[in-house]
Parts: sequence; C-alpha cells; structure tokens
Amino acid sequence: MERALMENELVYSGSFSCPGCGLTMAFRHVTKVLGKNTVVVTTAGCGSVVAGYYPTTTSKLPFFHCSFGTAAATAAGLKAGLDMMGKTKTHVLAWAGDGGTFDIGMQSLSGAAERNDDIIYVCYDNEAYMNTGVQRSSSTPFGTWTTTTPHDAPEDRAKKDIVAIMAAHRIPYIATACVSYPRDLEKKVRKAKKIKGFRFIHVLVPCPTGWLYAAKDTIRMGRLAVLSRVFPLLEVINGNEYRLNPMSEKIPVDEYLVGQGRFRSLQVDDHHLIQDDIDKRWSEIMTLAYGGEESGS
Repeated sequence: MERALMENELVYSGSFSCPGCGLTMAFRHVTKVLGKNTVVVTTAGCGSVVAGYYPTTTSKLPFFHCSFGTAAATAAGLKAGLDMMGKTKTHVLAWAGDGGTFDIGMQSLSGAAERNDDIIYVCYDNEAYMNTGVQRSSSTPFGTWTTTTPHDAPEDRAKKDIVAIMAAHRIPYIATACVSYPRDLEKKVRKAKKIKGFRFIHVLVPCPTGWLYAAKDTIRMGRLAVLSRVFPLLEVINGNEYRLNPMSEKIPVDEYLVGQGRFRSLQVDDHHLIQDDIDKRWSEIMTLAYGGEESGS
C-alpha cells in the first residue's frame, strides 16, 4: 500500500502555493488515495490558485472551478451526470476552504448533505480567508488576529462547530484529519472512498502566511493543534456514532498559541479562557465517544 501511494503521484512538482503551505500537502495525500479515476471541483480560494493559472496546472486530474458558494452543488451535479453516462465508479471530490464551506458554501453544502449526494467533500481549513488577505471566517478561532479584526479587540466569537453541523445531517461518514498526520488522513480517505453517499472530511491545514509562523514549522503547528486538543482527530458514523482517535497525552494550549503571531495580542486571561473552552469541548467529545471515559486521551 505504501509503495502504491508513493507511485500514485497526481500532483506535479511546483505550484503557486506559499512556502510551507499545508493545503498542497493535504491535496497530494487525498488524491493519491482516491486515484486517477477522480474529478475535482474547487471553489475560488487558495485551492483554486494552487491548482494553477491557465494554461498551466499542478493537478493531473480533471479540475473544475466553480463559484465560491457552489462546491457541493457543482460536485453533486457532476456526479449525477457521470452516473447517467455510466461512469458510476468515478469519484467526485469537492475541495473547498473554510470560507467556501463554513460561510459562503453552507447552503450548498447542507443541501447536498441532506440529499446524501454521492460525493466526497473535503474542507481544507486554514481558519481564515487566506487567499484574499487573511480576513476572518466563521472558522477563525477566538482571539485570532486577522485584517478584519477590530484594532486592539480580539475577536470574541468561537469557531463554528462544523462537525456537529454535519453530524446533524446524519450523513454516512464524517472525519477530522490534519496534514501533520498523513497516514491518518490517508486511512480516513480510504475509508470514505468505500462508502456510498455524502462523505465529509475536515482537514486542518496550518498556514504560515496567515498564522504568522516560520514556513518550516507547518507540520509542528499541526501536531501541536492535535496534541493540545484544539483540533481532535475523530470520526462520526451516520451522525451519531463518534469514534475518537487514540492520541498522545494532552499538552497545554499555550504550547500551541505562543508559536503563532496571530495570537500575539492575547493576554494571560485569554489563554485561560481558551484552555477552559478546549477542556469543555474535549469533555463533550469524550462523552459522545466513550460516555465520559478517558480511554481516548
């Protein structure tokens, strides 16, 4: 399996991505697992820019560009057309950022999920509108600097719980993954590939440009996000069966926050608030997965 993935490279070397870009790495891992019999739909955003400007491309797969809010609808229509042509085994991948998923694309996303359209939807989440200049999205965490955050007033709204929203649609498969854990990401894509219906994978892709850290630290930042429980790795089956990945011992959120310039305006009390929120959410996830037992910590 490892050798097959190494040989199944569907992304050309060189791209328009920033140094240290997490989404380019995520795209490589996802497409390697899905294979050549795949078409990709992407919205305006980092994903469309990284794909390349006509007449060049970094993708060896058919790549359909659509408007910001229509990734799920476009992918669903494309899948219906392929099925009518008898190409029922072709995978359709909707590839959209947090802005095109959490915000502008929510109506399209919810409609496709409610219909249980047979597509794989991957949200590459860098927690802001990075392509247009680091503006806040509803995926942006509390206390984060963005170019649209009021001066000297850290944003006080929590990140939208997209997993809970998708779970409410009772779709067959939901997973969270992080580019810093590529084998886990590949395993979840492989599982989604075998399931029929709407599948949603939420991938954290650290962004040095918007998170304000050195490009060499992308993998480290992703690992800190997971280990601090800022971004737990889990699966949800049919909207109600939560499966939590076994993870290493939990680390304080400070280890994650201090390495990023986007959190530099936070005060000590803010760190405590963030830690309290993480602990509360972690407790809720443990209850969903294990009835409150600590077997997944």
